Amino acid sequence: MLVLKKEHRSALKKPFGILYSSVDEAKHSLPQYDILISVGDVTTKNLLESGLIPDIGIIDHKIQRKQSKNNIEYDSVTLNAKNPPGTLTKELWSSIEKALKLVEEELNVLIIVEGEEDLSVLPCILSSPPGTVILYGQPNQGLVVVEADKVRKMTKNIIEEFEEV
Repeated sequence: MLVLKKEHRSALKKPFGILYSSVDEAKHSLPQYDILISVGDVTTKNLLESGLIPDIGIIDHKIQRKQSKNNIEYDSVTLNAKNPPGTLTKELWSSIEKALKLVEEELNVLIIVEGEEDLSVLPCILSSPPGTVILYGQPNQGLVVVEADKVRKMTKNIIEEFEEV
């Protein structure tokens, strides 16, 4: 398991991509993509409501650490993973890699995380093939659109700062 060190938390508060105020604004500015990944309950719910179905949705049934009442369902294979707050578990990483293989078979995947899904953006960036776009919420600000290809090296450097336990 990889643990985010306290001194590196601030680096992850800055958006990894372009920040939009809403899903509608982001939807009209999305770059071309082969795979669309959505991280977070609000982001995934808003995408589905806008008619944009993510190839992979990653949720934890929480919104800003409080239980979510959103019922997120769509035609997808469901995977489960445990991932405590502030960590990246092998289980979560494996679920993301399995989800990417299922997407190759033209299936949509919903990963339900027991714990916290916030940091799952990082393994999504590192594991995804070229042409992947990841959307995640920036608390109280909007939606971030990340082209994985553009931030892979930076993400690898961030992961190297995690502590292995």
